[in-house]
Amino acid sequence: MTPLRIGNASGFYGDRFDAMREMLTGGALDVLTGDYLAELTMLILGRDRLKDPSAGYARTFLRQLEECLGLAQERGVRIVANAGGLNPAGLAGRVRELAGRLGIPVRVAHVEGDDRTAAHPGSLAAHAYLGGFGIAACLREGADVVVTGRVTDAALVTGPAAARFGWEPGEYDKLAGAVVAGHVLECGAQATGGNYAFFTEHPLDRLRHPGFPLAEIHADGTCVITKHPGTGGVVDVGTVTAQLLYETGGARYAGPDVTTRLDTVRLTQDGPDRVRIDGVRGEAPPPTLKVGLNRLGGFRNEVTFVLTGLDIEAKADLVRRQLEDALGAAGSRPGEVRWELVRTDRPDAATEETASALLRLVVRDQDPQAVGRAFSGAAIELALAGYPGFHVLAPPGKGAPYGVFEAARIPQEDVPHTAVLPDGRRIAVPAPQGTRALEDVPEPEPPARLPAGPVRRAPLGLVAGARSGDKGGDANVGVWARTDDAWRWLAHELTADRFRELIPEARALPVTRHVLPALRALNFVVEGILGAGVAAQHRFDPQAKALGEWLRSRHLDIPEALL
Repeated sequence: MTPLRIGNASGFYGDRFDAMREMLTGGALDVLTGDYLAELTMLILGRDRLKDPSAGYARTFLRQLEECLGLAQERGVRIVANAGGLNPAGLAGRVRELAGRLGIPVRVAHVEGDDRTAAHPGSLAAHAYLGGFGIAACLREGADVVVTGRVTDAALVTGPAAARFGWEPGEYDKLAGAVVAGHVLECGAQATGGNYAFFTEHPLDRLRHPGFPLAEIHADGTCVITKHPGTGGVVDVGTVTAQLLYETGGARYAGPDVTTRLDTVRLTQDGPDRVRIDGVRGEAPPPTLKVGLNRLGGFRNEVTFVLTGLDIEAKADLVRRQLEDALGAAGSRPGEVRWELVRTDRPDAATEETASALLRLVVRDQDPQAVGRAFSGAAIELALAGYPGFHVLAPPGKGAPYGVFEAARIPQEDVPHTAVLPDGRRIAVPAPQGTRALEDVPEPEPPARLPAGPVRRAPLGLVAGARSGDKGGDANVGVWARTDDAWRWLAHELTADRFRELIPEARALPVTRHVLPALRALNFVVEGILGAGVAAQHRFDPQAKALGEWLRSRHLDIPEALL
């Protein structure tokens, strides 16, 4: 049987608008997917729906279809996207209206049942992560376009693969192979050289406009990750490894249809811009589904003071004392006050900007008045009465609401996973018959240590790549070595304790290290470093996107043989 060619045209709500057209015109495809949802996106769509109950979906998707729906039909490409967000039925209706206006006869289906908001009072949006068999049911019944709400990102690939090859629940190895393919594709250009640790090893012109990825999936669940010929970017074992480690945890990667064993994944370069993935094993999924809960956590405001030249610490101390006194005198001190001094200044600097440090103040409170005019007024009133050279990056505004993300679990059988077909018929998607409670995999035996020899103090990033991201309030940092010798050193050197030494923010937090020898990789999960999640903007880098690059910049004693 010929492989199924599945492409991706979106890794987030706001990704490259022209990617859908590029993927449809750049080469052969059977299915084109789009991932528009993230934890923060669900909060944004929830706020949209408060203003307009008919909203709650990714509007960009409709604008892309207006340009590309005819192209997809001409080329026989089916489109599967989670752009339905909080309102997949509403988006399906809008797609039908668009097709009718354009005179394009397409069959539109959608998947629903993920909405659990009514069961979680106080939540702006609460949605279970569904698997791929609702999508498969829609495609088997002839849908040309399938829109979903909250499904797992990989379900956009496992659903079409199950429909094409006739896979059934319980074919865990095949499903796990498709999950890995889906995880690689889900973030678009991150699989083709975007955000790649070793980007300087490739010509910059090649990375200026990376193409989006596609997977050639076979009936046995194996696949090849590639991209359309002539497009920018690069697909190699390194770019695929980086994306495999992104926002994952241990060796068991749980999903609604299968638990994928990431410690069984084998990657092989299969020619220019082609990486073969095989060996993937799967196990029964857990008995529960993840539910993402988004709610409004309160109100926040911030101001960043610029401290220039000499006496940086004293200037910071003065403005702290002045503002704390002003807020206390007004009787409106916010419930949470966080100061952070960022020493971007340099001695004897050649420019004013490089002579300056940044003092960031973030306030939060349940009362919008406490972070509104009283706070902004107290900050700006210091303009002529503060430290020498007083100025701010921008005056604080009136404050804004912030969101909080939490995760819960629900029994699979309690979720009414439903495929709504083009003719209006509804197919109930049953919960899996076999399940298995999720357990950690025992840590494998480490490789033999490198022989003793001379070392040099140098950045970790000279011998290891990294990619980091967020899951709620936690961060994950995947670190991988590119040679066996580098792995023999990394596996022993970069322990959880050493990670805490290199990342001082993590010293008081739980840090779990997961070992993936087949990928020569370590995956660290840092609990609580992002507070209540990205929407709460707890830290400077609220999604931990650059946490891995910070780690790579830290210096260790590295064997000279590796440098």
